[in-house]
Amino acid sequence: MSDGTNSSGRFESLVLDLAHDLPTTPGDVAAQRELRAQVASWFSLGADEIDEVLPSTALDRRPTARAEWQPFSLD
Repeated sequence: MSDGTNSSGRFESLVLDLAHDLPTTPGDVAAQRELRAQVASWFSLGADEIDEVLPSTALDRRPTARAEWQPFSLD
């Protein structure tokens, strides 16, 4: 690091501040609010609605754990 700054300092200068650095128009904000109202959140779906959306083999394709994985501990 020949410029005398650490990697954290360089990263902080690259972070996009969405509240100030992203140019938006009032129309952009209105469109985002409308889309948010139109699209249902996964959190608002009931179990039966989630079952309708996911394929019946979804859990078979993504195992929750494997026998060869070692137990995790914070100790």
